[in-house]
Amino acid sequence: MFHSLNIDSEKEDRIINAATKVFSENGYKRASTNAIVKEAGISKGILFHYFKSKKDLYLSLYEHLSDMFAEKIYARLDWEERDIFEIIRQVSVIKLELFKTYPDLINFLNSVFHEDEAEVKEEVETIRESLTDSSFTKLFSNIDAGKFREGIDAAKAIQVIYWTFEGFANQQQAKAKSMSVADIYKEDVLAELDSYTDLLKKSFYK
Repeated sequence: MFHSLNIDSEKEDRIINAATKVFSENGYKRASTNAIVKEAGISKGILFHYFKSKKDLYLSLYEHLSDMFAEKIYARLDWEERDIFEIIRQVSVIKLELFKTYPDLINFLNSVFHEDEAEVKEEVETIRESLTDSSFTKLFSNIDAGKFREGIDAAKAIQVIYWTFEGFANQQQAKAKSMSVADIYKEDVLAELDSYTDLLKKSFYK
């Protein structure tokens, strides 16, 4: 993680911004550390003082920006809400607003989602699974199980609902690959999300 490296904050911002831009524009394989240090206005020696390799920088950046994105969501979430569908909708609205505010961050996370370079693919998947498990626990540990119909296993229902909306999010991420952030219409995405919500409520709720 960046914050454990004791990098000067101004230099850290330059490295993060430069690496985010170069990796998202080129993908892992074609991105060069020469382009990153040029963009950041630092020497290669400084970059490799903090990161052992391009791979180390890439994975550290992915973990750092994913954590940062999650914290921005958590900061705006209503933690009193206990309805799983309301929580999911809140997260979706916040994500869509963040897409507009931080397009470079979103472009990088989207490029990592589609990255298939063998050198980093396995580690990326491990980080993603860890982040997914952490967010599931944080978001859904206090769900109101009383809303589910009698005879429904609430824990399994929550898992099915989560998988459905994870799949929906992945589908939206795949669409975003061929679109600019400006072309993502919040109303259209939320209308589609609400149609899945209505279907699942009819299946699981009283």
